[in-house]
Amino acid sequence: MKQLPFKPEAVLFDMDGLIFDTEALYRDAVIKAAEEEGFNIPVSVYLETIGLPSTSARALLAMHIGGEFPIEDLWKQASDRFRTMVATELRLKPGVIEILDWLEKTQLPWAIVTSSDHDTVLSHLLAVNLKDRFMHIIAHGDYTAPKPHPEPYLKAASRLGVNPSRCVALEDSRNGVLSASSAGLMTIMVPDLVQPTLDIQSLCAYVAPDLHDVLAVLIDRLQAK
Repeated sequence: MKQLPFKPEAVLFDMDGLIFDTEALYRDAVIKAAEEEGFNIPVSVYLETIGLPSTSARALLAMHIGGEFPIEDLWKQASDRFRTMVATELRLKPGVIEILDWLEKTQLPWAIVTSSDHDTVLSHLLAVNLKDRFMHIIAHGDYTAPKPHPEPYLKAASRLGVNPSRCVALEDSRNGVLSASSAGLMTIMVPDLVQPTLDIQSLCAYVAPDLHDVLAVLIDRLQAK
């Protein structure tokens, strides 16, 4: 188990694919909506959009597919399909509650840093009774430049009043790792749909198999001299 370079003073969570097991739902919603319109979106193409805000994701899909691809119509259909799926299939990633309990016990501050908008974050948190456990949320609209730019994480560190180098970012995607690491955070990746390439691994303080392992790393570093 690799030790973090500094004792953590704050923990910043990505949301989709990290707190919630939603990336597979997004993937299926987009691909199935495209199929209904007679278009094929390869899984490999969709995976490139993970961690991007919706405007950037739509632009990337349109660029790959090109031609007569009705991206705005498709995105609306995919969004409707996703909301229907979330109503019955939204799940927390294992280990989320345990990390939150530990953060409360140790009185370390924490926040969500996401490319999703505030309405989506609130809806998801309400669905699993976690609204009151996330007092700080940095979401789409709170920053000018989205992930993979460092601004979202710099904004979060500033809001918590913690030096970025003493913050731990928990991310599942390439774009998230690029954002957090370029902001100077200690970045732990917990891969979801895509395993990290060697260049992304090199930007991480640690690559964890799950959030239970993340908690062990956090506890170990906080207790170390």
